[in-house]
Amino acid sequence: MTITLTHYLVVSTIIFSLGLLGVLIRRNFIIVLMAVEMMLNAANLNLVAFSHYLNSLTGQMVALFTIAIAAGEAAVGLAIIVVIFRGKIATNVDQINLLKW
Repeated sequence: MTITLTHYLVVSTIIFSLGLLGVLIRRNFIIVLMAVEMMLNAANLNLVAFSHYLNSLTGQMVALFTIAIAAGEAAVGLAIIVVIFRGKIATNVDQINLLKW
């Protein structure tokens, strides 16, 4: 049995759907951040799969760039969580309303 592009797309769709579901349903800021990482990894899987099947390195380079951006986003997100947790003792997204009027 060979693994085709469709298999990669199905797995990527499942991972992206689980990440989107995590962002929409969960209220813990850390879990929301992890769900966003799942969605970025699903996009990376698509990029690498298309890159492989089109015999181009562009998708892999964009995936590598996306991984670097995701690492920076995770670092900034965790720093924000630490600051909010120290100040308000809250990790619930509904309780964090610092930017509201």
